[in-house]
Amino acid sequence: MTKKEAWHASVLVPVFVPAVVVIALLVLGTISNPTLASKVFASALAFITHTFGWFYMLSVAIFLIFIVLVAVSSWGNIKLGPDHAVPQYSFPAWFAMLFSAGYGIALLFFGVAEPVLHFAEPPQGAAGTLNAAKQAMQIAFFHWGFHIWAIYGLVGLVLSYFAFRHGLPLSMRSALYPLVGDRIHGPIGHTVDIFAILGTLFGVATTLGLSVAQINAGINYLWPQVPVATWVQIVAIALITAMALTSVLAGMDKGIKRLSILNMSLAVILMLFVFIVGPTLFILETFLQNTGSYLNNIIERTFNLQAYVRSDWIGNWTLFIFGWTIAWAPFVGLFIAKISRGRTIRQFVFGVMLVPSIFTFMWFSIFGDTALYLIMEEGYESLVGHVQADQALALFKLFEALPFSSLVSLVTVLLIITFFVTSSDSGSLVIDSLSAGGRDDSPVWHRSFWAITEGVVAATLLLAGGLKALQAMAITTALPFAVIMLLSVLGLWRALVIEGHTEVSLQGHMRRQQHGSASCSSGWRTRLAGMIRFPGRREVLDFIRGEVMDSMRRVRDGLREQGWHAEVVFDKENGRAFLEVIRNDEVDFIYDIRLCEYLRPNFSYPELPGDESDTPHYYRAEVFLRRGGQSYDIYGYATDQIIDDILGQFEKYLHFLHISPGVLPWNMEEHDDMLQKPVLTPQP
Repeated sequence: MTKKEAWHASVLVPVFVPAVVVIALLVLGTISNPTLASKVFASALAFITHTFGWFYMLSVAIFLIFIVLVAVSSWGNIKLGPDHAVPQYSFPAWFAMLFSAGYGIALLFFGVAEPVLHFAEPPQGAAGTLNAAKQAMQIAFFHWGFHIWAIYGLVGLVLSYFAFRHGLPLSMRSALYPLVGDRIHGPIGHTVDIFAILGTLFGVATTLGLSVAQINAGINYLWPQVPVATWVQIVAIALITAMALTSVLAGMDKGIKRLSILNMSLAVILMLFVFIVGPTLFILETFLQNTGSYLNNIIERTFNLQAYVRSDWIGNWTLFIFGWTIAWAPFVGLFIAKISRGRTIRQFVFGVMLVPSIFTFMWFSIFGDTALYLIMEEGYESLVGHVQADQALALFKLFEALPFSSLVSLVTVLLIITFFVTSSDSGSLVIDSLSAGGRDDSPVWHRSFWAITEGVVAATLLLAGGLKALQAMAITTALPFAVIMLLSVLGLWRALVIEGHTEVSLQGHMRRQQHGSASCSSGWRTRLAGMIRFPGRREVLDFIRGEVMDSMRRVRDGLREQGWHAEVVFDKENGRAFLEVIRNDEVDFIYDIRLCEYLRPNFSYPELPGDESDTPHYYRAEVFLRRGGQSYDIYGYATDQIIDDILGQFEKYLHFLHISPGVLPWNMEEHDDMLQKPVLTPQP
């Protein structure tokens, strides 16, 4: 392979090049005239929040309602992957990664600052009152509760469903497959991924900008000789981006997973410290009361745009946070999808929404209510002035009123840095995947390029106006992506309707015996031998190339004799054979045999304890249909048995068409490249 061919194989040029060009123009334009760029960003922010605020609020409401309804419906039982798939990560590791990638930095930045600022300047009523304190906590819960996790969860659900259940690329373009079909592989899909890259990049840049401002404030608090200045923050971006680059190169398990667990450990330690030394009883009481108030007022706040009292408050707070979340949704959603294969839709939704939201409510109760308690009960009123002067100082000024303030502040700076690194390397891996067409095996230079680019964009936006510039870019890039998310809601609904009809047809139709003539004297012996043997790759590959292909050709010829359009394809590279029956206006039938790799189970080593073997791999010839893996292996079947199995699945397919006429909104023909994509992930 030439260098040019290798480069084209590692990136999706129609996505990579336009995204890089747009980013380069923005960076160069901002650096050349930061003052003008700052004015442009401010004007864009004002226009979008004034004109499209209603659209953001309505979209977020739709996302929340849809994802909850899907989870509680019968669709919630559907696996994100084949029916036999199991989760790749334990629940604690899964939660740690999605939380660290999600908004760990945001909680550190706003955990104290937001309640104090709302207390000092509430959107309604008098400032500094008991009512203002209650209102401040309810607003904080609303901004960081179910709504933002519904945004992240929706994108993650759509991507993991289409990628792991239907073999489409793990890329934003796949969300539109039910609506545009194979055109996702053309300009429409490229455009969607470009917007996803830009949204992710500027969303991550916003987060990095907030984090370095807080790191700078913390360092200045610990060592006053280090000034709070833009140049210090840019140096911090450069140093920590280098750390993120190291984590990116280490990969998902060695880098991001370990850092995420470290993040969560430090965050929990910090929470417990403040909970114990702070007003513990007050925190417990306000946690329960604020949670109840949040649930009681969630509908009203969801649709509250302050239409009768126009101010900049909703644009500076609610719309910024929701817009920032939407802009960041491709990153967090795709990252969550990467680590969620094997979970059911219900597990996914409640895991992504409920657990992080409860943790968030605890965080704001511990930090926000402690700050309000110190202001109202202990007379620490100067905290309000410090936070209004510099939001990044809020957490450190809170620690001044608590024991061991210097040590705790140092731990907090370390925690912010690790969150920074986790966000940067997670974002780099996601953008890398998007710009490579869904591949996760891109070369080192590709991942390194995006890690460095994130740091450059964050530094550029800081030069062009700090927080206002970051807010403007987050909300601006969120606008087109909100439209894409609404379309993906429609696409996922259509796909789930079809899957529901498939399940009904299978339940309503008597299932043929899966193994057909395996009950004959020779067949059952073959089947038994297959159960207790663990064949190698060559044996199973020869079986697929021989008996499976021969059986498929016979069925194909029989179908053609009946006037049906059928094709048989063998993918030599991946050891995969499939029979496709093509119906122009209906869902096609595909019977797919895939070479799947597994870890050899411990019971296959009766002479060794489970921890003493090197656990080599073995292979299976597994059946896959449109709806995913069927959890059984046909290796060792005779030709007649394979034909019988094909016809049994085809009969169910015909029954599906019979009971669901006129309800097939989705032409499910897959792109040739995707039809040849193997599923070789080991399932222990």
